[in-house]
Amino acid sequence: MPKMKTHKGTAKRARLTGTGKVMIRSSNPKRAKRSRTKMTGLGRDVVAASGQSAVIKVNLPYA
Repeated sequence: MPKMKTHKGTAKRARLTGTGKVMIRSSNPKRAKRSRTKMTGLGRDVVAASGQSAVIKVNLPYA
């Protein structure tokens, strides 16, 4: 059986934590029409939804 290929676009945008949660980047903070003090937390990773995480785990077979 050949090796499964990792989807490289998904590998650049998502990562798995040690407990198995899928973390993805939040939306672009520079496009948010808010004050600069509210934009500080928008660059962090957020936990993906359950439907998204199932698809991401298929695309990252060795993560």
